[in-house]
Amino acid sequence: MNSNIILFSVIIYFLGLLYIAYRTSKNSDNQSFFIGNRKSKWWLVAFGMIGTSLSGVTFISVPGTVGKIMGTDGAFGAFEYYMMVLGFFFGYFIVAFVLLPLYYKMNLTSIYTYLGRRFNVEAHKTGSIFFIISRGIGATARLYLVINVLQIFLLDAIGIPFWLTTLIMLLMIVLYTYEGGVKTIVVTDTLQTTFMLLSLVVCIIYVLSQLDLSFGAAFTKISDIGYTNLVNTDVNSKDFFLKSFLGGMFITIAMTGLDQEMMQKNISVDNLYNSKKNMLTFASTLLIVNLAFLFLGGLLYLYAMQQGAVYENGMFGFRNEAGVVQNIIGDDLFPALSLEGYFPLFIAVIFIIGLISALFPSADGALTSLTSSFCVDLLKMNENEKMTEKEKKKLRIWVHLGFTLVFFLLILFFKALNDKSIVYLIMGIAGYTYGPLLGLFAFGILTKRTISLKYTILSVALIAPVITYFINEYFKNYSDYKIGVELIILNGLITFIGLWLISKSKKQLIE
Repeated sequence: MNSNIILFSVIIYFLGLLYIAYRTSKNSDNQSFFIGNRKSKWWLVAFGMIGTSLSGVTFISVPGTVGKIMGTDGAFGAFEYYMMVLGFFFGYFIVAFVLLPLYYKMNLTSIYTYLGRRFNVEAHKTGSIFFIISRGIGATARLYLVINVLQIFLLDAIGIPFWLTTLIMLLMIVLYTYEGGVKTIVVTDTLQTTFMLLSLVVCIIYVLSQLDLSFGAAFTKISDIGYTNLVNTDVNSKDFFLKSFLGGMFITIAMTGLDQEMMQKNISVDNLYNSKKNMLTFASTLLIVNLAFLFLGGLLYLYAMQQGAVYENGMFGFRNEAGVVQNIIGDDLFPALSLEGYFPLFIAVIFIIGLISALFPSADGALTSLTSSFCVDLLKMNENEKMTEKEKKKLRIWVHLGFTLVFFLLILFFKALNDKSIVYLIMGIAGYTYGPLLGLFAFGILTKRTISLKYTILSVALIAPVITYFINEYFKNYSDYKIGVELIILNGLITFIGLWLISKSKKQLIE
């Protein structure tokens, strides 16, 4: 593998991003950074959000989930992940027709301002804090996945340490986001989504040609080995189809509709009608793209078996010189085939560009939205009339750099953790951190009750995940029933009940 050619391709790609950032950040101000001056084109946002939503997790982890070792209850299960994707799709409708109208009606820069107006300042800050924790952990887990692949399969061989790779990647993201923010990201995400989808299509076509199969014949062959099963009917399994569907729906509501990063791009569109079009176009496209990634996963396993890969003792991979199978099931499958000589150089370059294209949209948006939420929600920068625009911009840049440092430290933590299927780790984390946001917004929208006692909202938001954790542990250890992605529903429900218990109706307030 010619590492120099691959690295040169990455440098050229990054220089292209810097050029776009330079062009789009001219005459930018804080409102450009936060909401793109509400001048973003809906179709650009819709297309770019595909890359943000999918990220490196979809590019690497989703194809890997297709591999299934028969007779085991692991994290890998044919096309069963697609039930969660169908749940995502229905969740986007709730976001489009319930949450977006609310945000536009209130003319929000930060969506957590709603909580402040509906309840109190504490609720506003609680929502922002949980978003910062949720997005910070989720974004860095995704970043770790991609950076670790580059490190293991490319940069270790030329002696570049993991910490330096991480630092360079983060500095790249800072360079093209610190000035233009959302105004720049809407354009760069569109470019990166294009490269990611192009990589997906090229890889599918190449593997089909090597297997000498048509689309239909390949699907039949993947189905024959049990890799296209969609519905898990075991109610006790984490991947039971109804759990996956409902969990996926509420994950979308929380991780998109209640997430400042995703909504920051949507509310940058000029009006509500176009923002809804953006959301529904994006949702429909994700159905096709996720199915294509699962299909690619099945092809990659077929291709690996053609090249000599075998299942043995719960592992799947190629035998080394000692005759031991080196496991590549899951997140290692696509990188191993692309970067260890099983694909030609041009496919390796396309894979790396696709991987980088999947990396940057989730990372740049997260860094920008975290900066925005911290400045607007916690520092109340927009409300500070004593600060000049120049001072506000300087503060925003320092916050941006501060979160870059936090990202760096969290990625090093994930390296130490070394989880092999990051997609399930992220969904697990989301259940605990986004659950309180789900409960808070649901309580605000579905009830007219008020909360006046100080610190009670934060207390409920902190206690609910703890209770959820112990319930999950009980079922894990003492029951055949296993809680899956519906964890976020349980957490949100506990938050909702807790808020109800500490709230009062208008009648009670009058009395």
